[in-house]
Amino acid sequence: MPAPLQLVKTHPTRPETADVVVIGGGIVGVFTGYYLARRGLKVVLLEKGRIGAEQSSRNWGWCRQQNRDARELPIATKSLELWERFAAETGEDTGFSRCGLLYLSNDDIEIEKWARWRDFAKTAGVTTNMLDSREASERGRQTGRPWKGGVLSPTDGTADPSRAAPAVARAIVKFGGTVLQNCAARGIETSGGRLSAIVTEKGTIRTPIAIMAGGAWASSFCHQLGIRFPQATIRSSIMSVTAGLDVLPDALHTSRVSVTRHSAGGYRLAITGRGRVDPTLQQMRFAPQFLPMFLRRWRVLAPGGLEGWRSGHETLRRWNLDRPTPMERMRVLDPRPDAGTIALTHRRAVALLPALAQSRVIAEWGGYIDSTPDGVPAIGEIGSVPGFILAAGFSGHGFGIGPGAGHLIADIATGQTPIVDPRPYRPERFKSSVWGQVADF
Repeated sequence: MPAPLQLVKTHPTRPETADVVVIGGGIVGVFTGYYLARRGLKVVLLEKGRIGAEQSSRNWGWCRQQNRDARELPIATKSLELWERFAAETGEDTGFSRCGLLYLSNDDIEIEKWARWRDFAKTAGVTTNMLDSREASERGRQTGRPWKGGVLSPTDGTADPSRAAPAVARAIVKFGGTVLQNCAARGIETSGGRLSAIVTEKGTIRTPIAIMAGGAWASSFCHQLGIRFPQATIRSSIMSVTAGLDVLPDALHTSRVSVTRHSAGGYRLAITGRGRVDPTLQQMRFAPQFLPMFLRRWRVLAPGGLEGWRSGHETLRRWNLDRPTPMERMRVLDPRPDAGTIALTHRRAVALLPALAQSRVIAEWGGYIDSTPDGVPAIGEIGSVPGFILAAGFSGHGFGIGPGAGHLIADIATGQTPIVDPRPYRPERFKSSVWGQVADF
C-alpha cells in the first residue's frame, strides 16, 4: 500500500518554455525546484505520478549528520540549517524538528566505530555525544534493559515524510514555479550539441537546462540518452504503528530495529539496511560494480522476486518518444513489502519498547532505494549532454540531505558558488578505479 502522503494541486497546463525543467518530484527534485524558483528562474517540475509518492514518503524521516560518510557530512550539516530556514522562508510545515537522535548498543565493536566517527566529526565542527553504560541505560530507560553504550546526536532531527515533499512543492508555486503531476518526461531534444528541450507525454517544453532527479528511474532514463549510470535498487520494507501509552524516544536506533515518532503521533518502524534485491536486466548489467557493496551487506540483503521486473524502472529497453513509456505504465513505484521483514520488525520493536505492544499497525509498505556503488549520490552536469544535470543515487540518504542537495544542484545549474564542494559527487567518478572506496567509520 502507499505510504501516508499529503496531496498537492497540479498546474492545469503545460508551459511551452522554461529556464529549467526538473524531472522528478521527490525530495531532491522539489528542493531543487524551490531554490531555482527563489532565484527568479522560470521552473517547471515534472512528476510522472504524485509529488513525493515514491521513496521520499517511504523512509524514516531522519535528518542526520551522525555516521555520515565523510563526503556527505558537509551537505548533511548544511541541510539541517536549510530544513530550519525553509519554514521561516515559506510558512510551510515539513514537520522538521531537531529532536536529537539516540543510538544504543551492547556491541563493543559498534560502540568503538561510533567513537571513531565522533573523533572525525570533531574536525568538522559536529557535536556528537558518546554515552557510557549508565548514560545509555538512562536515555534508553523505556527499553527496560541495560546498555553498554550509545550516542546522542543532539543537533540532528527528523522531518515528516508524509508532509515534506508536498510542502516544498507548494513553496515552488508560491515563488512562481510550475508543478506538473501525472506528466512523465520521455526524453530530450538537442540543438547544436546541447540540450534544448524536454519531451513529455503532454508535449515539448523548450529549455536549456534539465535536471534528472528521478530516483530509482534515473539510470534507465539516462540509458535512453547513451549515458551509463551504474545504479541498483534495494526493496525495503517499513511499517507504521499508533503511539504507545508511555512517552517513547522521538528517534531511536539499535542494530535490531529503529523507531521514529512522526507528527501525527505514530511511529515508523524499520530494520537498518535490511532489504531484497529484485533481479532485473539493469541489476545484472551493473552487478560487477555493486558486488563489493552486496558482499559487505550479505547479512541483511536477500534475493528478491519479480517485483522489480514488473515495475519496469530498471529496464534496458529503448523507448520511443511518441509512445507511452514504462513510467506512464507505473506512475508510482509501490512494491509489496516483504511479509517476513514486516513481521520481524514488529516483533523486534515490541521486544525493544514494550509500550508498543499496546499499539496497532496502521500501515506497511515497500519502497525502492536507489543506490550507487559507493553509497554516495551522483550530482553534476553530464559532459556528453551539456545542459543535462544528473542528481540521483542517494542510497537511502536523500531525504535528510534533500535541502542541501537541492541547493547545490541549483548552484550548479545557475553557475553560482556551490554551497558545498561538488567534486565528491561527480558522476564521472564511476569511470575511475576507486569507485568502490567507502569510508569506514
